[in-house]
Amino acid sequence: MLLSLHTLSTIFTQPTAYIPLRTIVTRPLLLDIQRKMAQIIECVPNFSEGRRPDVIEAISKAVRSVPGVSLLDVDPGKSTNRTVYTFVGNAENVVEAALAAAKVAYTLIDMTKHSGEHPRLGALDVCPFIPVANSTMEDCVECANRFAKRLGEDLNVPVYMYGFASDRDYRKQVPQIRAGEYEGLAEKLKKPEWTPDFGPTTFVPRWGATIAGARKFLAAYNINLLSTKEQAHRIALNIREQGRGPKEPGRLKSVQGLGWWYEEGKIAQISTNLTDLDVTTLHEVYEAALHDAGELKLPVIGSELVGLIPLKPILQAADYFIEKENLFVLEEEQKVQLAVNRLGLNTLSRFDYKTRIIEYAVDNSKNESPLLYLTVKEFVNEVAARKPAPGGGSVAALIGSMGAGLCRMVGLLTHGNKKFEAMETDMRRLTPVFHVAMNRLLLLVDQDTKAFNSILEANRLPATSPEEKTAKEQAIQRATMEAINVPMETAKAANSVWRAMEELAALANITAISDLQVGAKSIETAVAGAVWNIHINLSGLTDAAAKEHIAAEADAQLKYSQTQFWRVCDMVEKRKKIV
Repeated sequence: MLLSLHTLSTIFTQPTAYIPLRTIVTRPLLLDIQRKMAQIIECVPNFSEGRRPDVIEAISKAVRSVPGVSLLDVDPGKSTNRTVYTFVGNAENVVEAALAAAKVAYTLIDMTKHSGEHPRLGALDVCPFIPVANSTMEDCVECANRFAKRLGEDLNVPVYMYGFASDRDYRKQVPQIRAGEYEGLAEKLKKPEWTPDFGPTTFVPRWGATIAGARKFLAAYNINLLSTKEQAHRIALNIREQGRGPKEPGRLKSVQGLGWWYEEGKIAQISTNLTDLDVTTLHEVYEAALHDAGELKLPVIGSELVGLIPLKPILQAADYFIEKENLFVLEEEQKVQLAVNRLGLNTLSRFDYKTRIIEYAVDNSKNESPLLYLTVKEFVNEVAARKPAPGGGSVAALIGSMGAGLCRMVGLLTHGNKKFEAMETDMRRLTPVFHVAMNRLLLLVDQDTKAFNSILEANRLPATSPEEKTAKEQAIQRATMEAINVPMETAKAANSVWRAMEELAALANITAISDLQVGAKSIETAVAGAVWNIHINLSGLTDAAAKEHIAAEADAQLKYSQTQFWRVCDMVEKRKKIV
């Protein structure tokens, strides 16, 4: 069997006591790396059609037709006559998918014939863009504006902006813009204060108007109680931001909530919406409900997430319980499993985190990291081929990741070993340093090759006019700077482990000391390789001051690694003599 590079790096790190041996050859580490690289923006358009399966599927097909987009959920409602679609991708792709869906809807939905329980303004009623991973609210505002502009131009329909994409307080929220609904839109469009942000001011009967914008992720989260609906509502009033009114606010900001009876499960639930997970997290809501239920002598039997959730709040919950219970868990998927267990997310139905966590549900990793998907033999052949990339920069990053992995292995072989029980606290502190560096360096294997290829692409740009010459030179300088920044990051990531390695050399399991020496030499080699790549790319930089500054910084990184390598070697030799 050929071993892939990510498998090799996992084997070098050795399984912890928490990992069955069979999981070594799975893909969690690699997927974690690609997720960190890929930009993920969520788009959740609400279309005013929930009764005709052929129309619902036609819109779904339009979304799926856009490369790089994953359609994660389609939720139709007959009584509301409305379908909510959830799809994700990078900024460019989600805009294209939203436009493709809108164009299909334009031919199939006629608002003059629409009725339903849910308030609505148009065929594509609302279209928010939401940052999930490696994306910012500014990215989503830009997506919303690009989508709205093109929708207004291509379909000649009115579009209003909301949320973070609007700067007008009186029309910043969906209910404000939707007031009067579709039936009142014709008169609304005649008022100057309701001139659309994009598209015509004229009424388009079959479409109505669309509300596009950018918002934060909203999590629908319920806590299960063996109690009455009234008792659940009492706790909800305690914790929700609104509380019982202006004179008696609740404890948790950005939380909406009420108590209700869940007939299917024969239990009560504190039903909450978390409108800003940066302000109040899942575990904070759960712990608050647990506290209040305890005071009322009511049992909490887990909780429930409705729909999908980003990875970040799940890992935040895991880190909370790890600190609270003084646990030692390094692997991401183990942290996820811990959070699922402690929050009781499997109580009512199975919470399959591989389909319910957005980053896990999206697997476009092959496009993001072609080198790390190669077997070891394939990677070596790629390096040996008659082409300039992958080259020394990618190899340096990989060597560094394996060096950090070896040091992590030494730490784990020391942790949990009865002979070294007195050092357990130190191993818990030191081992994560190597774990973080290992993952950072793996990210850089592909990034280095991509940076080099960007220089080649920039040099292929046309330069037939003065404007094109200027644009080409600017592109070359940007690509060159990136080709310098990546190996600089490699050097810094590799050098980040030396202090922890020096401590490890003084304390670690002596039977694994040679592995630590190989790890140290690998780290030193990674830094040297990265610095040599920096210097060769500096020749293409035209900014003399920047070149001097970067060269000095690179040389300092190299000198530091060489000094620290010999410090670790000296410590190891002293340990050998004592033994």
